[in-house]
Amino acid sequence: MCRLYAMHANEPTRVECGLVKAQNALMAQSQGDMEGMMHGHGWGVADYPDGVPVIEKQVWAAYHGEHFAKAAARVYARTAVAHVRKATVGTTSVKNTHPFHHGRWIFAHNGTLPNFEQLRFRLLDQMDPLHRSEIQGQTDSEHVFRYLLSLFLQHPEEGLLETVRLGLSQIISWCAEIDPARPAGLNIVLTDGQNLVGSRFNRTLFHLSRSSLHTCTICGETHVKHKHETPYMAVEVASEPVTFDEDWEEVPNGVVFQATQDFRLEMRPLAGQQ
Repeated sequence: MCRLYAMHANEPTRVECGLVKAQNALMAQSQGDMEGMMHGHGWGVADYPDGVPVIEKQVWAAYHGEHFAKAAARVYARTAVAHVRKATVGTTSVKNTHPFHHGRWIFAHNGTLPNFEQLRFRLLDQMDPLHRSEIQGQTDSEHVFRYLLSLFLQHPEEGLLETVRLGLSQIISWCAEIDPARPAGLNIVLTDGQNLVGSRFNRTLFHLSRSSLHTCTICGETHVKHKHETPYMAVEVASEPVTFDEDWEEVPNGVVFQATQDFRLEMRPLAGQQ
C-alpha cells in the first residue's frame, strides 16, 4: 500500500494545496487515509521546474515536521508527482522511497506484487542490461519501473501507452501463474515531463480534469500565473480525492491511461480486463 498524486498541466502550476492544505491532502493521507491506514515509511516529491526533474525524498512520515510541506510549497511546474509510502517490499530507506527516476523519467507505484522474490527473476530476465545494473533498492516498484523502461527502449514503435499496457499485463499474468489467490496491486504513474501515463489495478484511483482557471477554495488563489492567450488545462490523478468540493471521477479498475493533449485521460483495458 501507498498513496500517490500526479499533476500534468499546460502551464506551471502550484500543487501545495493538493499536497498539504486540502481537506484530504496527500500529507493528511500519510497520517491516515480513507481506509484508516497510515503511510509513514517515507515520502517523495518530484517535478520539472526548468524541464529537468528535481526529486526530494525522505524516509520519515510526510506529516512529521515541516520538510514535506516545504518541498510541496516550492513546486511550480507543468508536471509533478508525489508519493507517501507504506512499506511492503523492501526496507525503509531512501533507495526504496518513491518516486524513482532515470534521466527524465519519474515513476511512482501504489500496490504490491505478491511473491516478489519469484517474480523478480522474470522481470530481471526481460530487462535491458543498463536498467538491470542500475537498480539500487529492493522494491518491486523499482523493478517494475526498470522493466517498463526496458520494454520502451526495445520497442519504441509501440508507443508509451501500449508499452505500459503490454508490460503491466505481462506482470499481472506472471503473478497469476505464481499464485492465483494473491492478485497484484498495480497503480502506477510514469512521466518524462511531457507525457504522463499510468494504470489502475486493484487499488483506488481518481482523476480530475480542468479546462479553465479554477479559484481554489482552500487558498483563494488560482495556482497559476495565467497566460491569457491560451486556455488553462490540467489533469490531476490521486489515490484518493484530495478535495471534497470538486467532481473527482473514479478511474475504472483494470486500465492503463495517458493524459491527452486536452488534458483528459485516454484509457485502454489491460489484457484480460475487457
